[in-house]
Amino acid sequence: MNDTCFFFFFSLFNPVCVFCQRQQEGSPSCTMRPRSPLVFMSLVCTFLNTCQAHRVHDDKPNIVLIMVDDLGIGDLGCYGNDTIRTPHIDRLAREGVRLTQHISAASLCSPSRSAFLTGRYPIRSGMVSSGNRRVVHNLAVPAGLPLNETTFAALLKKQGYSTGLIGKWHQGLNCDSRSDHCHHPYNYGFDYYYGMPFTLVDSCWPDPSRNAELTFESQLWLCVQLVAIAVLTLTFGKLSGWVSVPLLLIFSMILFIFLLGYAWFSSYTSPLYWDCLLMRGHEITEQPMKAERAGSIMVKEAISFLERHRKEPFLLFFSFLHVHIPLPTTDDFIGTSKHGLYGDNVEEMDSMMGKILDAIDDFGLRNNTIVYFTSDHGGHLEARRGHAQLGGWNGIYKGGKGMGGWEGGIRVPGIVRWPGKVPAGRLIKEPTSLMDILPTVASVSGGSLPQDRVIDGRDLMPLLQGNARHSEHEFLFHYCGSQLHAVRWIPKDDSGAVWKAHYVTPVFQPPEAGGCYVTSLCRCFGEQVTYHNPPLLFDLSRDPSESTPLTPATDPLHDFVIKKVADALKEHRETIMPVTYQLSELNQGRMWLKPCCGVFPFCLCDKEEELSQSQAPNEKR
Repeated sequence: MNDTCFFFFFSLFNPVCVFCQRQQEGSPSCTMRPRSPLVFMSLVCTFLNTCQAHRVHDDKPNIVLIMVDDLGIGDLGCYGNDTIRTPHIDRLAREGVRLTQHISAASLCSPSRSAFLTGRYPIRSGMVSSGNRRVVHNLAVPAGLPLNETTFAALLKKQGYSTGLIGKWHQGLNCDSRSDHCHHPYNYGFDYYYGMPFTLVDSCWPDPSRNAELTFESQLWLCVQLVAIAVLTLTFGKLSGWVSVPLLLIFSMILFIFLLGYAWFSSYTSPLYWDCLLMRGHEITEQPMKAERAGSIMVKEAISFLERHRKEPFLLFFSFLHVHIPLPTTDDFIGTSKHGLYGDNVEEMDSMMGKILDAIDDFGLRNNTIVYFTSDHGGHLEARRGHAQLGGWNGIYKGGKGMGGWEGGIRVPGIVRWPGKVPAGRLIKEPTSLMDILPTVASVSGGSLPQDRVIDGRDLMPLLQGNARHSEHEFLFHYCGSQLHAVRWIPKDDSGAVWKAHYVTPVFQPPEAGGCYVTSLCRCFGEQVTYHNPPLLFDLSRDPSESTPLTPATDPLHDFVIKKVADALKEHRETIMPVTYQLSELNQGRMWLKPCCGVFPFCLCDKEEELSQSQAPNEKR
């Protein structure tokens, strides 16, 4: 109870009333009157409720979750990189706990993020595919995270938190029309949204003709409006008998409008115009977006969110567009690293991290704010332009983005800072998962997990605070699309072993290349994978690079481990309920779902530029 509440509480129970009344004008004496019992009890209840609300607020930490896109675990200084400069993330690691076996539930964006949001394997929600399209394909598909899924934002909102998402979403947008926004973040517990509903693609940057196209379209739209007004005027005049014009002229003008619209639409088939856009709430603010500017705007939005909600418990999920190809980078960072454009982009991301962390400190939020940092999956090995590497480095781990089983595709950075509650400078080697965030934030906020579904994540707090020696995960299951590729077993003993059995592995192109450079991403099924019976077995505690499979001749526990894993896999599969695979059946584009900033098909706009030009230089947004 704080001092103010104690003072009022003491005053209320003082047997002598503080109220006094002068008997006559100018008299120093007063009569002490006892309080009415009803008034007394009402005041007691009021102040007790006030104190309780204050105490509950103090007990609820703010939560800032930061996710980078396609960042390799080997790209950070705190994970061993000594050539890319990431001082702000490294500082965060020194001030918190670093997780060295932090595992993503999938090796591609949409399924990994759905698992992160819900604490459940993507196979349970249907955010998987039985084909080669394993992410939400574009903004014209009705696929998306099912609305019956519960996210950490929805849980925290019930606990009185203000919830915001800034950055990449990639969980779908529309279902039946281009403006229904059925898969918008608002429908999953977020109160505020600013960012990119899709993901970066090659078309998003650079775009040297963007400004000219915006200007031309505005003039073209003005022309269409003038012709439409003329058509309406002539039609009304003809029907009223005021003017005499041939119907053919009116029909020709209407046909001209439709042909102009069709020609305009047909000339813009690139994803740049329909997928590379930014939204604030339900409003499209840039179409197409200026990609190199987007990251800076998002950081400003994040700082503004922190400032608006600093006096109440909040959740901020900041989802970077960095460091996904095509790596839009501002001129201030181009050419500053030792690793080309990719290194430049990583260092720019770290600089933005520093601004967010500084804002947390400046607003006095540091000691009551949990900061969590991660990547959605491993680095993209096959991202190249000529001989230039445009994807991340996964350190000593085999494989990368798109590979559901190999460690390089699913082992990601994990850093947690909570001053005074989580010891600084700790290293945790136990297996943990991105799915653990939902039960963890539920635990620290006083929330409860849904009881009508399987939650695969586990509360990290006992492990983070040193109250538990071992991870609560005994088995982790690694999927590639809807196909299970590998299983990890962490025995409940002190052996230190981390067994991993691979049932399916991708066929590298070319062989021994370590990646799938022909198809750009490895496949999950068919002729481009190898099925193993018995599965390949590794002990990651002895062979973290998964270089030499164990055999009955090289490890006496081989057969026992294979059987143990098989039994666990059978039990796991019995918990998987049939659902619609969102990324298969519903992942086909529909023209009427394409988002539009204006009147379709005249959809280009830049409201961010208009807003910045209308504001004074020192005005806050």
